Amino acid sequence: MRTKPKPAARSGTRRVLKTLDRVLSKAGVGSRTEARSWIGTGRVRVNGRLIQTPDHWVDIERDKVTLDGKPVLSQERVYLLLYKPKGYITTYKDPEGRPTVYDLLSGLNEYVFPVGRLDQDTSGLLLVTNDAQFAERLTNPAYKVAKTYLVKSATRLSDEQLDQLRRGVTLKDGPTRPAEVRRVRDSGAHTFFEISITEGRNRQVRRMVEAIESKVLKLVRVAIASIEIGGLGIGKYRALTQAEVEQLSGKGTK
Repeated sequence: MRTKPKPAARSGTRRVLKTLDRVLSKAGVGSRTEARSWIGTGRVRVNGRLIQTPDHWVDIERDKVTLDGKPVLSQERVYLLLYKPKGYITTYKDPEGRPTVYDLLSGLNEYVFPVGRLDQDTSGLLLVTNDAQFAERLTNPAYKVAKTYLVKSATRLSDEQLDQLRRGVTLKDGPTRPAEVRRVRDSGAHTFFEISITEGRNRQVRRMVEAIESKVLKLVRVAIASIEIGGLGIGKYRALTQAEVEQLSGKGTK
């Protein structure tokens, strides 16, 4: 189905337009396929009017979009730091019934979405927001925002293996950037180390460790840039401070 042409902006005005299904998916409430289903079944309204056309154009700065009566677009920005437990996934709903991070955010009145992903078996720091520009800056590799992980490997790693990670390794989707790596300790047959990367490929740290002939037994994201998970309890979240938001947005480095 072809999308209808964008409505022309009035002289002297700037409009930020997206199709209704994309507005819902970008807001983190579900995939575009799910959004089209919700629109078709009459669960979505724009400015109080029932809309059942997924390619209906929405002005995200001016229009009010609701799903089941709950606002999707909000003028109030939300920035949260969540300690994601192992076993939780970052999608809005899971067909298999697995727990999602949204189960931990049930007290929120705003729709939010995760900044990037942590796979089901990875725990640690996950940022959650409704600010798409903020999320773009943190997930776009061009901005080189560091994500730091604590890793427990299946084998004891040599200095040469850790140096390979520092230099970068070659994966099926190409060579990785050099990483910052610090050995924390060796315990029995395992090595615990920290690694900071500035990319966000699918399962990247796990694949990098496999590339040096080992495996990840435990993976925890402990920091994004200089924002650390600190003493936050597993499954708990807190609001980012204004200073933290500015720092992650690139405004606190001047």
